[in-house]
Amino acid sequence: MYSYAEKKARSFVTIMVVVASAALLLRFAIVHIIKFSISYNESNAAATLKLISTAFENYAKDHLGAFPTDFSQLVEEDPPYLDKNYIAHSPVRGYNYSCSRVEQSGYNCTALPIRCNLTGKTIYTITTGGIFVSEACSKKE
Repeated sequence: MYSYAEKKARSFVTIMVVVASAALLLRFAIVHIIKFSISYNESNAAATLKLISTAFENYAKDHLGAFPTDFSQLVEEDPPYLDKNYIAHSPVRGYNYSCSRVEQSGYNCTALPIRCNLTGKTIYTITTGGIFVSEACSKKE
């Protein structure tokens, strides 16, 4: 038979093995959740930028080739070209949206992850004509 001290030691070792196993499983679960979240955020950012580009291009078609000079014009037109102002309501699902150039001759808009490798791994840029470019955000930091 085992003494009281030996039983207590075995119980402690058993508990430590269970805790270590649970921590390992939790670590893998968290990594998987973060990867899924990043993938979701990136696909949403790409789709949102394409939506913004489509709004700019449709506005230009309706206004004799002239693009809006302010992003809010896309939301304020009747009917609106966009359902909301993604620049003013940024961040959206892990990404900040900005347009560095909004003028009658064209536009240049970017989706930047709030935190590189945590909310997204890719920077997306779309310019006049719907030219879509993506690059790893680690290059910018």
